[in-house]
Amino acid sequence: MATFDVDRWIEMSKDCKYLPENDLKVWPRDSIFCEVFDGLFFFKLLLTQKLCEIVSELLLEESNVQPVSTPVTVCGDIHGQYYDLEKLFCTGGQVPDTNYVFMGDFVDRGYYSLETFTRLLALKAKWPDKITLLRGNHESRQITQVYGFYDECQNKYGNANAWRYCCQVFDLLTVAALIDNEVMCVHGGLSPEIIMMDQVRMINRNQEIPHKGAFCDLVWSDPEDVDSWKVSPRGAGWLFGQTVTHEFIRVNGLKLICRAHQLVQEGFKYMFDDTVVTVWSAPNYCYRCGNVAAILAFTAGAERPEEKIFEAVPDSERVFPCDRRTPYFL
Repeated sequence: MATFDVDRWIEMSKDCKYLPENDLKVWPRDSIFCEVFDGLFFFKLLLTQKLCEIVSELLLEESNVQPVSTPVTVCGDIHGQYYDLEKLFCTGGQVPDTNYVFMGDFVDRGYYSLETFTRLLALKAKWPDKITLLRGNHESRQITQVYGFYDECQNKYGNANAWRYCCQVFDLLTVAALIDNEVMCVHGGLSPEIIMMDQVRMINRNQEIPHKGAFCDLVWSDPEDVDSWKVSPRGAGWLFGQTVTHEFIRVNGLKLICRAHQLVQEGFKYMFDDTVVTVWSAPNYCYRCGNVAAILAFTAGAERPEEKIFEAVPDSERVFPCDRRTPYFL
């Protein structure tokens, strides 16, 4: 894989452009070269690695609980709001100057899911140690076929190949990150089937997100004022309360659980005696909610992360596509 390919992908994605379909997957070069060996001619068809394959190989090397060191900035849901992702980078700093953990839900609902995910993949390919991508509940085949990303790929490419390539990457996204062995980052929350962090490490993540079980719970659950566990109204995952949260933190030697998954009007929200924080990074969610967004900057030795708040990019500074997005809100 040539460095200039990744640099080109980064430059294209910075302009809110999606890549040619051939650049997403392994594809033969246009040329065939001839090699002479022992007096015989051999024709070889050169293959070049493409973006989804490069990132997939990098993700295969990562643990289900990927260790991360401070300083690092943690981000919540993005949901295809490309211009607001660029505002996030302006607020928190550009890669590789800033180390990031993105806690999933990169696609669906926004106008530019494809460009958003492409941008993050290109950064991962260029600086794999500077950006950690976690899986959210929307990084799945079932959800994206209903709530926007599948249709977007179909409309922009005329087929579903790009969606399939991205889904293969979804299956390899890591489940959680662990900052300085003290802060667990996960998209949704806890599971009654998970007591120790080592149980997260044992999950087979290379699959479509199941409808139930520990893997499902980690990307679907929400904190709530309940005694312990309660069935979630989302239809997947659980509502988990303060008692089970404090016990999980005690058993695993943690200080904080950092998660996303829920819209927060102020951008972030602490619960359960500051042992859980929800961070939301899609300002003016679905272009109508009026919320601000936040990212959390963790530094070594600090009592709590620095909250960095940012607002949505004004409509005058973004381009709206002509086609309508899938009407869905949760």
